[in-house]
Amino acid sequence: MSADPKVLLTDLLKTALKSVAPEHADTPILLERPKQASHGDFASNLALQLAKPLKRNPRELAGFLLAELPASRLVAKAEVAGAGFINFTLAADAKTAVVRDVLARGADFGRGASRRARIQVEFVSANPTGPLHVGHGRGAAYGASLADLLAFAGWDVTREYYVNDAGRQMDILGLSTWLRYLELFGERVPFPPNGYQGDYVRGMAKQMQLAHRDKYVQKAADVIKGTPGLPDAARADDEAKQQREQHLDALIANAKALLGEDWAYVHNHALTEQLADCRDDLEGFGVHFEVWFSEKALYDTGLVARVVDRLERAGHIYVQDGARWFRSTAFGDEKDRVVQRENGLYTYFASDIAYHLNKFERGFDKVINVWGADHHGYIPRVAGALKALGLDAEKLHVALVQFAVLYRNGQKASMSTRSGEFVTLRDLRREVGDDACRFFYVLRKSDQHLDFDLDLAKSQTNENPVYYIQYAHARICSVMAQWGGDEADLAQAELGRLDNPRELALAARLAEFPEVIEAAAADLAPHAVAFYLKDLAAEFHSWYNAERMLVEEAALKEARVALAAAVRRTIRNGMAILGVSCPESM
Repeated sequence: MSADPKVLLTDLLKTALKSVAPEHADTPILLERPKQASHGDFASNLALQLAKPLKRNPRELAGFLLAELPASRLVAKAEVAGAGFINFTLAADAKTAVVRDVLARGADFGRGASRRARIQVEFVSANPTGPLHVGHGRGAAYGASLADLLAFAGWDVTREYYVNDAGRQMDILGLSTWLRYLELFGERVPFPPNGYQGDYVRGMAKQMQLAHRDKYVQKAADVIKGTPGLPDAARADDEAKQQREQHLDALIANAKALLGEDWAYVHNHALTEQLADCRDDLEGFGVHFEVWFSEKALYDTGLVARVVDRLERAGHIYVQDGARWFRSTAFGDEKDRVVQRENGLYTYFASDIAYHLNKFERGFDKVINVWGADHHGYIPRVAGALKALGLDAEKLHVALVQFAVLYRNGQKASMSTRSGEFVTLRDLRREVGDDACRFFYVLRKSDQHLDFDLDLAKSQTNENPVYYIQYAHARICSVMAQWGGDEADLAQAELGRLDNPRELALAARLAEFPEVIEAAAADLAPHAVAFYLKDLAAEFHSWYNAERMLVEEAALKEARVALAAAVRRTIRNGMAILGVSCPESM
């Protein structure tokens, strides 16, 4: 007998269906858990599905199906309800059978069968121009949990970070580092307001000084020679912003000309240091990647140029004012997009098209991008480019992640430091711990705003969901230690002794775990796992507070320990997906 009651009920309904309407024997059997416990454990709408093709009253059909339903000792009651639903109430044995299944499957309880399909999850992918901030943290926690959820559900998952190591932002970081390096030798160039201001830039400059002394020093007068002047610092109009950008570009051009081949060192030093910091931060956060994909590689292999030429040959590119434009409006975008500027440089969009082509060429069955919510408008143009290339854009799924807002003492916490930088992910991790960070970040649907309560995340109370779940796990570990038996013996426990309402409710909750995994994976929704674990912990605490686990009667004690052990195993499986630890004592 299967431990999954849905399998049992599906088989019973199929038998009844073959008798009542053999010509419709292939009708899918759908079973759902009613929202109200008084409506039973499962409900089927089979009679409602058959009513129209059979031209019969659904309640009458439900009655016929019930009459042909094979008897089973594992079904305590089956009845017609509402407009024609069939409600099932399971016998106690059917509910508690899941305990044996959990103990037998262990770390694989809830795991889906292999789909023999490959899926790529690309997430974080922050420009390596500075430390990760709390906004990146939510994308990291969501992406990592989503990838682990999909892997647990049976997908072959590749976790990927797209490194933006080409283009203007990296040039700005290299310039900012070099200017701070020059300051160490008394060559002071007015620091551009749109350069990278953080102390980490000064740190990289100091490293250059210690390693290479004055090797890369140039005169300040030569660095600023020929650059356009900066507007008044108080001006914030579009013209002033454009002037600041032109001044920055001129400084970069001078740096490259003055340093020559040495510019590559400055550029790579800044990139290497920031990428290493990013890796270290993410590794400490329990976020791992199989692939770190270089944007520069797309240019080095000529793929960016080739993909633009391919779009042009297909008639999707036109030239205007010396620039090449992709006709993205033909695919639902609000306006056409430049892929190559009049100066010959390709845009970020061009390299993004090439990157997505590369993803598809690697043969993934599904590609998931985890993007910030501000990238919502970017989706149509990327999907349009895939269609223009003749690719199946339906394979691309974009999960949007909203920003997280920090709260302390009920007040919105400052998101920036005196240097004007966002609060770093590393600072948040130090304050509340990795477990609270990982759990709180996925406690809401990714595209919903998240209020991150710092005080709650640090508290050791039942109001803190992380503490509440971990405490349930620790309580069970304590019970198991006091029991002191051999866990292997629990496979033979007399589960029929589990007959009070709390025990049956807890067993029913355990049986939901595989369904939660399947649904959460389909919806790209790891928050559903977090919600489930909160409910499971609540069911356990309620039972623990109402009943003694280690009673005198050996059979009842062993049955209760088996149920507790099954809860512990399920908590471990769920928390592992979310990247949260399960301490054995608290």
